[in-house]
Amino acid sequence: MIRIHRILTATVLAYSLMAGSSAAQAAQGIISRSPDGSGFCHLRFPAIREETLFTERPVLKDASEGDIVDFYGPCDYDPLGKEEVRRQRSDITRERNRRFGDS
Repeated sequence: MIRIHRILTATVLAYSLMAGSSAAQAAQGIISRSPDGSGFCHLRFPAIREETLFTERPVLKDASEGDIVDFYGPCDYDPLGKEEVRRQRSDITRERNRRFGDS
């Protein structure tokens, strides 16, 4: 009986850890995370909604919109962190300047 209890406890704990990891990943908006064994990962996550990109609280687009960022770098990379916000702001600014000139 004790052995069955231990197996059940171990199974529930393992499931909780996996579910927690998936929930944390989903909460961050990460679609996929593939570690390469060296501490770096290939991440896929939605781009930031342009109307929120220059606000205090940027929001990721819905993944179904298809605007997906392919990123290779640290596994703990934050899709809404300062570095990513700065990168996407720069991309938007560069694209606006290309389209409309520097005026």
